[in-house]
Amino acid sequence: MQFDVGKPAPEFSLPDLEGNQIELSSMKGKVLVLDFWATWCPPCKEEVPHLVALQSKYRDQGLQIVGLSLDKGGAGDVKPFADEHDVNYTMLIADDKTAKSYGGVSMIPTTFLVDRNGVVVKRFIGFTTPEAFEEAILPLLGQTS
Repeated sequence: MQFDVGKPAPEFSLPDLEGNQIELSSMKGKVLVLDFWATWCPPCKEEVPHLVALQSKYRDQGLQIVGLSLDKGGAGDVKPFADEHDVNYTMLIADDKTAKSYGGVSMIPTTFLVDRNGVVVKRFIGFTTPEAFEEAILPLLGQTS
């Protein structure tokens, strides 16, 4: 099942690293970067510092990055990694159901860009450069590059 760009991002309610349930709908009105990843995935880990930098740079303009971890060990695997890499964005523990609702994430990292209205506008599969992310994000934040 392929998820089509141009459709609303499927709703989810997932635990963060402290066990609080976070709903996608609670982030409405923000530009979202939904990044399916795992701590054991080299290209995923390579993207993390770029995502941290983007979150720092554009948080005040309404950017919210959400890491959707597919680690089987859950927060026990992800929290030490997040602490070690000074992750400054929301980390949620995703599940197979969430991955399936986004078209069956078969390769990670797979990242979805969601506009302020909750519509998926772009999908990135595999390692994505910070420049490519920034180029896609800026128009959604109402800026030009």
